[in-house]
Amino acid sequence: MSSSNKDSAASVAAHMNGEGSSTTTGTNILSTQLATYRVFVVTWNVGSRFPDNISLRNLLGISNLVEDHHLPDIYAIGLQEVNVQPQQQVLGLFKEDPWTDKVKHLLKDFNYVLIKTEQMQGLLVSLFVRRQHVPHLRDIEPEFTRTGFGGIWGNKGAVSVRFNLYGCALCFVVCHLAAHDHHLDERIEDFKQIMDNHHYHVPRYREIYDHDYVFLFGDLNFRLMGDDSAQEIRDKVIKDEALEELMSRDQLSYVRQQTQEAFQLLQERKPAFPPTFKFHEGTSDYNLKRRPAWTDRILYSVQPNNKQPNNNLEIEQCAYKSIPGYCISDHKPVTSEFTIKLYPNYRAPCVEFKDITAWKIDEENTVEYKKPLDLQERDFDWIGIYPVNYASLKEYVSYEYVNKTESPPSTPEANDPFWDSNTGGRRHRRHGHRHHNPNRERVRRQQQANEELVRLEFDDDADLKDGEEYVLIYFHNTGLRGVSSVAGISNVFKAEKRPSTPRLSNVD
Repeated sequence: MSSSNKDSAASVAAHMNGEGSSTTTGTNILSTQLATYRVFVVTWNVGSRFPDNISLRNLLGISNLVEDHHLPDIYAIGLQEVNVQPQQQVLGLFKEDPWTDKVKHLLKDFNYVLIKTEQMQGLLVSLFVRRQHVPHLRDIEPEFTRTGFGGIWGNKGAVSVRFNLYGCALCFVVCHLAAHDHHLDERIEDFKQIMDNHHYHVPRYREIYDHDYVFLFGDLNFRLMGDDSAQEIRDKVIKDEALEELMSRDQLSYVRQQTQEAFQLLQERKPAFPPTFKFHEGTSDYNLKRRPAWTDRILYSVQPNNKQPNNNLEIEQCAYKSIPGYCISDHKPVTSEFTIKLYPNYRAPCVEFKDITAWKIDEENTVEYKKPLDLQERDFDWIGIYPVNYASLKEYVSYEYVNKTESPPSTPEANDPFWDSNTGGRRHRRHGHRHHNPNRERVRRQQQANEELVRLEFDDDADLKDGEEYVLIYFHNTGLRGVSSVAGISNVFKAEKRPSTPRLSNVD
């Protein structure tokens, strides 16, 4: 699979021909037809290490992939103990963390787009989807909950990203709970705090369990019951037949299935791999300062009747394994592959861009689109200009808000479409801050039968490169902590610079 401009252009064209954004106006269409999609989940406590000298292909399950249909539709990457030194936090204001950046550059070659990250201290979640699914993303929202040190420091807790895709709501929650064998009660309390305090701003999906599909994963830190020494557990691990006996004393399974004090609404395929903690860094030898345990876990749940009572949603945890070849921290990464059911023919209201033949560099350009009346415009709706092979929804070149003749006020939440309350605001534009002349008509509207025709004028300062290809993406944005939907993608167009007119010299 190639990430060339040609393939990217064909992908976007497919979106606009019915395989992506719908051009149908009116109410939503929810087909009862279900289709299977694949989700790949990773959790890893990286022990403050950087990914400089390691390959992530095996971690992401793409080392031997040669056919496009083997690729998952969604990657969810959850990391714990990501380096949070002060200089890293400062850099995080301006660019992605090294781990997300490395994953992004690898997956870009397979036509994935980073849709959202959320970080709280060393806890990180990053969500990637295949490019053809981008036009169907709705209500993307991050959230976090602190539990460590009474919720003050944030060294423990949860981060999450939720979104709607093809008529279903998905929620990905990464947790890091209290450590040490004797802190079982603290882990249970951490989980309850996360469930009680983790709230979203999307109607019908305020709580984690409100979603059709929930994936909860991370360094949950559950240990083994019993008085075995670290050496005794290690000796049993070496004997593969003893793994099942050890797992029968797993604290997480106990509180989920027996006491039902926590995680009782979540499911898990029984781990068939050795304990993933604790190792001597740089090796696959257990560090006997701690008793080996299955601390790193991936759980899930489904609400089968949320949409169509006679056509249930389904989820299957198809693969669940650790990757022992990674030795940079005292944990081994754990991955899991799922299949889920979504409604491929679901179409939410969206805008339809008029084809753009070319974008004139250093000139004002007018963008035209049709907006169905049931797509209610919001104060922070905006249109971004993206390179055709963009690898992240943050990679816009420039943007304009669509419903004001003057830019929104200079508040952090208005300064950047992807403003994040954890990191603070950035400048209003990618290449400078400027308010438009309020007396200048930049948006023109024309009411039609069931839609509105809008003409939006882009200023002449967008930093496009001559001969390069771009697309426009319309974002439906609530302004509430970055709740944003992709509501339309334009055709692929080329940026062109007007040829300079040669000056005529005066001849006496």
